[in-house]
Amino acid sequence: MQKRSVPSPKTSSKKIVKPAAVKAGYAAPAKPGAREFQHVRIAVLATRWNLDIVDPLIAGARRCLQDWGVPASRIEELRAPGAFELPLAVAALAKSDRYDGVVVLGAVIRGDTPHFEFVAGECSRGLREVSTKHRLPLGFGVLTVNTPAQAQQRAGGGDDNKGYEAAAATLEMIRLLREIDAGAAR
Repeated sequence: MQKRSVPSPKTSSKKIVKPAAVKAGYAAPAKPGAREFQHVRIAVLATRWNLDIVDPLIAGARRCLQDWGVPASRIEELRAPGAFELPLAVAALAKSDRYDGVVVLGAVIRGDTPHFEFVAGECSRGLREVSTKHRLPLGFGVLTVNTPAQAQQRAGGGDDNKGYEAAAATLEMIRLLREIDAGAAR
């Protein structure tokens, strides 16, 4: 039997990239123009599970919407039973044609059963399908984490709050679709 040589970590040519290094390459969008978002209607749709996580996500989303100039009177907050039900709720919101975008918030925390995989996967797949079918900008702020501590970390008070980031993504997609539509009209 021939002994195979296995490269040691020091001699391996594969570069290891830390997750933080990858995220550091994010290019922030342009700041909102004066009154750019004053006429948009935004739904903030959140789950009723893990409220100690979800409520701070809602607060982060509301803070972002305010920072970007969306009047509070043009924001509607709604609750779905859980993450699995979010796609149907967003489909109903899309069909109502009342909203320019939806910020979707929740927290699915891994447990001892495969429940996590089913709920997290179907939620994200369903939301993507609804968004593309109805051309409705969605901010995906459904945390899919291994521990409650990871969820708490992502629901903190800073601008890295995932509710804040989901609201910013919603507004940025509204802006992008407007730019695409304006280019197509030329």
